[in-house]
Amino acid sequence: MTHTTTQRRIVIVDDHRIFRAGLRAELGDSVEVVAEASTVDEAAQVIRHTLPEVVLLDVHMPGGTGGGGAEVVKLCRDLLEQVKFLAISVSDQATDVVSVIRAGARGYVTKTISTDELLSAIDAVAEGDAVFSPRLAGFVLDAFGTSGLAEDVRDEELDRLSAREVEVMRLIARGYTYREIASELFISIKTVETHVSKVLRKLQLSSRHELTRWAEQRRIV
Repeated sequence: MTHTTTQRRIVIVDDHRIFRAGLRAELGDSVEVVAEASTVDEAAQVIRHTLPEVVLLDVHMPGGTGGGGAEVVKLCRDLLEQVKFLAISVSDQATDVVSVIRAGARGYVTKTISTDELLSAIDAVAEGDAVFSPRLAGFVLDAFGTSGLAEDVRDEELDRLSAREVEVMRLIARGYTYREIASELFISIKTVETHVSKVLRKLQLSSRHELTRWAEQRRIV
């Protein structure tokens, strides 16, 4: 794949200044680096301020509540339609790959990637495609399939919800109205609203649309 002649607006997020400088130098004029960040909180702030097309995101970094790169993505979940995240890390551990993709990143490559390959990956992610280093693609396929890893990752978030909240979440994801859910579960519309509000808060989501996508990604609709 050849990369586009159009400069992509990107933000580089990594807690090592030397790596950020080296990456900026390698990419040169092929992209427009609109900002850099070294911590979770700083990253979320500059991403919201600059609204880049693509964020090059390290997986392990300080700040926030310890969630690293995955936490950055979660903090910017409401921007995922316009801002795409591409993880670039020294780690090729399955848990790291799955956590950041589960959060909403569109790709994951290791820092051994060549400059041309990285530019192509930036273009692909900006266009909405998913990009993974070859060895890592298997982790993602396994995690979104029926492997034990998928169950481990899925349960961590689902365990925050009560059985009734899971029922409501599934019906919302299937397109039911609040009135239809109330009728289906023999509860009041007000109670449905309360359950939906709790589900969104626990999963750190901001809309019915995000909740539906969250459920579809985990194949629990």
